[in-house]
Amino acid sequence: MTQPIAWTSYSGDARIELAVGLVAAAGAVVYAGTRLRHPVRAVRPGQGTVAGMFVAWAVAIVGLLVGVSFYIQQYLRDNDLTKLTAASDPIAPVTFLAVVAIFIVILTRGGLSFRARLGSAIIGALAAPWIFELPFDLIVMARTASLQPHPALYRALFFVPLALVGITTLALLILSPMVRLTRATFFTFALILLVFAVWALDGFGYPSAPAPIALNMVSKVLAFATALTLFLPPRLSQWRTAQQPGLGVEQPGLGVEQATLPALSS
Repeated sequence: MTQPIAWTSYSGDARIELAVGLVAAAGAVVYAGTRLRHPVRAVRPGQGTVAGMFVAWAVAIVGLLVGVSFYIQQYLRDNDLTKLTAASDPIAPVTFLAVVAIFIVILTRGGLSFRARLGSAIIGALAAPWIFELPFDLIVMARTASLQPHPALYRALFFVPLALVGITTLALLILSPMVRLTRATFFTFALILLVFAVWALDGFGYPSAPAPIALNMVSKVLAFATALTLFLPPRLSQWRTAQQPGLGVEQPGLGVEQATLPALSS
């Protein structure tokens, strides 16, 4: 027998509770955005820290591959299956096109060397899907199959390294000299949570029916839009010409010193 891996939809009061929680989270994100008076640029870590970030990222990927292997083997045993099937995935083309689009958009921004733009485009394309994936995984994690004899252990084997890959990938964003945290970032991320809330009212089901497919697509596109806001210049008219401020330039905003990140700009 063959079977794809999915998750159980929310039902009854659980749907309402999830939707209310997501709306509340969206409101908190919007409020945080309104408190951000000026864009914030991260200070580049030292070379040792950068090396450690890439090592942690690689280790997390290896851990995910190992965890997924154990999870799938146990899933097959619990369900008396011989293999898993690749379910029809209408979301994959949207994700692929969004990855290509954000890569090209970041690469075409002016004001920096080609090396800096290429590095930023790669990091942006890698990080963008995780803006969707991390909150999504938190929602569906408890609704996945309860593998015996230790359901919590097998969920941890899958989702803990998955989350670590996402976190370490997003952390790479601070290496780009283009990245600035702006109000638009908060507001677009809040829109993702609101779409998730609508999806929750529908049960947050597996994207095999029109409504979950549409909501998955919309939230995925919004995730890439959120990532793109991190790379916007102060004014869109400066897209081809905007220069980054020099090292040591301090701009007001929540008491955070802003400085460029020279890692990719040489």
